[in-house]
Amino acid sequence: MSKRVLIVDDSMLMRRMVGEILVDAGWEIVAEATNGKEAEQQYEQHRPDAVTLDIVMPDTDGLYALEHILQFDPGAKIVVVSALNQTRLISEAIRKGAQDFIAKPFLPEQLQRTLESCCEQLAQR
Repeated sequence: MSKRVLIVDDSMLMRRMVGEILVDAGWEIVAEATNGKEAEQQYEQHRPDAVTLDIVMPDTDGLYALEHILQFDPGAKIVVVSALNQTRLISEAIRKGAQDFIAKPFLPEQLQRTLESCCEQLAQR
């Protein structure tokens, strides 16, 4: 049975790239979102096993989504996928409950390993 993921990024190209990498690794893409509010709604509707979350997005950002998803489900597995020059925002996301982060640009194997590791660690708790 494949793991289910929600991909959150305002860039269609990035959502497509993340999706292709994860599908190749055996994940099922249950939904996509382009801002924090959509991410919150899609998470509540689909309850995925993991979320890849960009931080800087229009309207409502990734920190909004992170906080609201974790309020809804404190056990949510969220990996921030964001540009390295956003160090302050990434640090804030980790402090608020994101399990890990991946800096853009990244290698496909890095994304796969980070998500798998995140899910394994939380399953052992």
